Amino acid sequence: MDIRKIKKLIELLEESGIAEIEIKEGEEAVRISRMPTGNAVVHAMPQIAAAVPAEAAPAAAASVEAAKPRPNEHVVTAPMVGTFYAAPTPGAKPFVDIGDEIKVGQVLCIIEAMKMMNQIEADRPGRVTSIMARNGDPVEYGQPLFVIE
Repeated sequence: MDIRKIKKLIELLEESGIAEIEIKEGEEAVRISRMPTGNAVVHAMPQIAAAVPAEAAPAAAASVEAAKPRPNEHVVTAPMVGTFYAAPTPGAKPFVDIGDEIKVGQVLCIIEAMKMMNQIEADRPGRVTSIMARNGDPVEYGQPLFVIE
């Protein structure tokens, strides 16, 4: 597969809201997936290795620096890959908002994985100071979701 075609696919993925695309031409296949930080990664078989656009690397490093919690903060991370939902149903009030006081075991969000709705509960009491995912966003394992103070 021509590298120009792959670059064009990456551009199309970045311009659209599509999270992932897979193209097969004969025996060759290319799968391009958008990471939560916005980086595009190309997985191709058999001849092309993974590639990350060079301009995306500094942005990824900056987001890692911004994600470091302060000593009095606790970060709740995604325990699985799936889709983040802030409310129990579309249009319903979110489980928590910024500034809410929460208790241990209180539901913070739902992550849909393989058509299963998994409630994510608070593991510490405190006040929600940041919500780091938007409703309907895909989330990765270990991705920060909430900051609790």
